[in-house]
Amino acid sequence: MNRALLVDDEYRTVIGTSPSRSEWTMVICALCDFENIAGVDTCRQCGQSLSESHLLAPKNAVERGLLVDTIAKLWPKSPIVVPADATVAQVLDLMVGRSIGSVFVVDGEQMVGVFTERDALLRLNVDAASLANEPISRFMTPNPQALSGNARLAFAVHRMDLGGYRHVPVVDDEERLRGVISVRDILRYLAGKIAESGADRK
Repeated sequence: MNRALLVDDEYRTVIGTSPSRSEWTMVICALCDFENIAGVDTCRQCGQSLSESHLLAPKNAVERGLLVDTIAKLWPKSPIVVPADATVAQVLDLMVGRSIGSVFVVDGEQMVGVFTERDALLRLNVDAASLANEPISRFMTPNPQALSGNARLAFAVHRMDLGGYRHVPVVDDEERLRGVISVRDILRYLAGKIAESGADRK
């Protein structure tokens, strides 16, 4: 199926032809790139108002970057994964040994949860020693919300803010875990953009 891509400032409209040759129109959300049926008011994926997309005009280079650049720009790190039956002791040793703040829990190739420093503090705390042989699946945060590498950085920041997440998994088109971004990655990006803006003004 051939598609013509038309770009209109903060949102894009895709016009194509179905196998029956009847025309259809989709509106792609400016923040998360989800394809919505033309005429809907909000994005089904992220809740962003589609009717007000034109109000998202960036005021500076930093805002422009957040609206235009995607998660792929952060070069997501390879995720550290553990099986669902890994023990608390094994996972804590791994996190301490590698100086990492989170691991993703998988069942086969399917991501089923995430275990973070926050989970360790809130769910294990002083009982960590007595729970050492328990499976990490008991204490993980199940079904973490993931983003595709094509999602805009503004959407990633919005998702992190709403959910209070410090780490967000990045998945491919088949929902397979491919990477992870962190608050630190976002801060590094923002610092770089601010430095670029300062250099441009000199």
